[in-house]
Amino acid sequence: MYYLISDTLIEATIDECISSGKKYVAVLTPDEWRRDMERFQMGIDMEIERHFHTTKAEVNYDSLTGTFAVPDRQDLMESDHDFAFAMDERGIVLIDEEGYARKLVRHLYHTKKWRIPSLERFLYDFLESMIKGDSALLESLEDELSRTEDMILAGKASVEVLSRIADIRGDLLTLRTHYEQLIDLGQELAENENEFFQDNNIRYFDMFTARVHRLLDIVTTLRDYTVQVRELYQSQLAVKQNNTMTILTVVTTIFMPLTLIVGWYGMNFRYMPELDSPWGYPLVIVASLVIVIGSLIFFKMKKWL
Repeated sequence: MYYLISDTLIEATIDECISSGKKYVAVLTPDEWRRDMERFQMGIDMEIERHFHTTKAEVNYDSLTGTFAVPDRQDLMESDHDFAFAMDERGIVLIDEEGYARKLVRHLYHTKKWRIPSLERFLYDFLESMIKGDSALLESLEDELSRTEDMILAGKASVEVLSRIADIRGDLLTLRTHYEQLIDLGQELAENENEFFQDNNIRYFDMFTARVHRLLDIVTTLRDYTVQVRELYQSQLAVKQNNTMTILTVVTTIFMPLTLIVGWYGMNFRYMPELDSPWGYPLVIVASLVIVIGSLIFFKMKKWL
């Protein structure tokens, strides 16, 4: 895929990209890059690995190269969309085996029209498309944490709550790392060390970096929120355990005097006058009831029950 940057992306050939004098965008597979990289005259011999794990940019003598590792928003902790790029003042080549970059560029081809076209504006929209929808994603995670908090306070949370909170925390950690790397990339582009970009267009990279900073702030806030929700669950669990222990303690305390009576009258002494009294058995029953009722009243007054 080859495009010239005009008021829209215009499909072209590799020869038109190289000789037209207009800024261009090329999306190639690793094999196509190895075959044609000499024609782009960037003065680099960039080896393409099978998978990349970081988003970064490296300044070369007469080019800018780097990689992207974009977390899959449907499965943040498991998979990344990764591709590489090489760029100079004439245009950018995206080296993508999976097809993710191709899809983003194709979307821009169908949807974007620029009043003042430039390579910088294309890069801004391309980078923006990577984080499109992240605000809604983070809002949905916040809503889920809020619902979880309400369930905990209502005493309806199950054991799976801690597992889900851990999953959300892991997702946020992945996004935080991604945003930090995007900020570094945006700052590297804004520095314009090789002077590939026009000074009045550097603002696009500053705008992108500022937006990612805001997303990073939200992620940081949500990670703190997950800690609070987890601590709330643990505190509610401790309260339940304390209530259970309180009930067990109260029951044990009530039956201690009764156990004493049973033990006392279980002794095999010959001279126990109560055994011969017709009122002995009823008196023991009454004494036991008085002990139980008195203990319950006492614990109610102390608000232990």
